[in-house]
Amino acid sequence: MKAGPKGEFAGRRLDLRGLPRTGGERAVAFIERYVKVPRGTGARKALKLRFWQCELIRSVFDAPRPRQALWSLPRANGKSTLAAALGLYGLFADREEGASVLVVASDERQASLIFNTARRMIELNPKLADACQIYQDRLYIPATDSTLRPLPAEPSALHGYDPSLLIVDELHVVTERVWEACTLAAGKRKQSLTLAISTPPEDQNSVMYKLAEYGRQDSDPGFVFREFAAPIGCRVDDEQAWRVSNPALGDFLHIDAMRAVLRTTREATFRRQRLGMWVFGSEEWLSTEQWRAATDQGREIAPGAEVVVGFDGGFTGDTTALVAVSLDEPKHLVVVEVWERAEREPNWQVPVLDVEDAIRAACRRWQVREIACDPARWVRSMQILEAEGLPVVAYPQGSLMVPATTRFGEAIINKTLTHSGDSRLARHVSNVVLRMTPSGPRIMKEHKASPRHIDLAVASVMAYDRACRLPAKEPEPFAMVMFG
Repeated sequence: MKAGPKGEFAGRRLDLRGLPRTGGERAVAFIERYVKVPRGTGARKALKLRFWQCELIRSVFDAPRPRQALWSLPRANGKSTLAAALGLYGLFADREEGASVLVVASDERQASLIFNTARRMIELNPKLADACQIYQDRLYIPATDSTLRPLPAEPSALHGYDPSLLIVDELHVVTERVWEACTLAAGKRKQSLTLAISTPPEDQNSVMYKLAEYGRQDSDPGFVFREFAAPIGCRVDDEQAWRVSNPALGDFLHIDAMRAVLRTTREATFRRQRLGMWVFGSEEWLSTEQWRAATDQGREIAPGAEVVVGFDGGFTGDTTALVAVSLDEPKHLVVVEVWERAEREPNWQVPVLDVEDAIRAACRRWQVREIACDPARWVRSMQILEAEGLPVVAYPQGSLMVPATTRFGEAIINKTLTHSGDSRLARHVSNVVLRMTPSGPRIMKEHKASPRHIDLAVASVMAYDRACRLPAKEPEPFAMVMFG
């Protein structure tokens, strides 16, 4: 999208006649009159709010209006769509001259999800589009000098704003400092609202847990707390409990999808993310039993077979890992090589030339379709190998790792991916800590300085992800991804 406004702008004022003057009913009426479903079930049709959505809206817009609110509900219940619709109401119709609507999330990408949903809602209705200028980083209403913009969850990013509506997405990963910055930014107007919408956190020390505990006291009229959660003690497969916690189930959330997720997801994760339950404690990525069950020590990847190679390169003294995943079914994972510093070798460095030679040797041994690597730290080596004609493909370890983590875990559990039983790989897998990000679970080290390495696990996830994608899409050259 260009930096300037998108398309021609008519500059017409939106007709708000006929809407209720105030309260939640005004917000409901605005949304149902002007907002269309941007994607998924009912796409391009008028957004018809469900009873439970109307109740949530009334809880924050009926008089006396609160200053802060927290809604806790499971994933896949339309949180982003509802938040975007409320953002448009705050922008167009909340009777606020110079309205300032801020959408705050853990990073710019996550914040842009609601922003892009709101943008698409405007594009789908010519009346909204005629009244609003669309920029790359904001939506602007010239008639009222009102703005909606996304911001990362950083205290410094919130300085200087005077929001009339501040929406905090995925509060479970927002820090206490950021929440304080949000609340301190608001409150300068006669009416303003800071609304957080999230699934429950995995950390009992999180700001969301503290706010939920405060909200449950129901002693502050300026703070509203609403949650959808399954009954404590219910069975994880109790579909009646699913309906209690998921108001959209049987509507735009399909029960067969819930059943499929249950089969391939850890119980604690399913309870938290799909049942809205407050489940705490650390989670392992894959249990020892699940990992062992996928072992096939008698299987090898034959010379000349098609494979994807995964490469996770470390800094000078860090671990570097090289694995291969076959393309036949079930796919098979083997360790090609791993370079690790021994405890008694403090000055050890990664043998860069040996690593490059090992990659070349793998390409002679098998028909390597791709060498998937994170380009950070190893750009020069990857450029050299690509110049030799090797199929190097950049795989930046950002948001790609979230769906790839889930895909790999499901494959091990369902045995659609086997492995050689290599003890080094098993050790790296057992060292993994699963961290929840706004987009979903991702494998990480327990902390940055931890000596417990996970590089073989990371390389394996990258290689398997690309092996699964190959039939559907040919990869772009490394140089195109990095420098095109």
